[in-house]
Amino acid sequence: MKLIISNVSGVPIYEQIKQQVKSAILSGVLQEEEALPSLRTLAKDLKISVLTVTRAYTELEEEGFVKNVQGRGCFVMGRGSELIREQLICKVESGLSEAIDAAQMADLSPQELHHLLDILWEGKKNG
Repeated sequence: MKLIISNVSGVPIYEQIKQQVKSAILSGVLQEEEALPSLRTLAKDLKISVLTVTRAYTELEEEGFVKNVQGRGCFVMGRGSELIREQLICKVESGLSEAIDAAQMADLSPQELHHLLDILWEGKKNG
């Protein structure tokens, strides 16, 4: 996983780390039980303070995305985690809301939209 930090974005560095790690977990780039880089390694690689990385990892743990194992490091929680599941549901809701807006602009009925969803679901399942 490659993290990119910007000093001019106006977003705190710990928040940039947190958002990129969350995104990697939700997209499957980081797998369940995969270890995150150690605090010191990530701080050294990004040329930032260990305290900044600690804050990002602590907030990720509080949000249920990772678990910190004393003496071993920080590990990605499984997708079965309730908080991760909730984040994924929010992502689905957002995507479906956009799809509904586009369907209404295209004058599709709810039945046509549902049929399209069924077709796409089967295509993803089989391919």
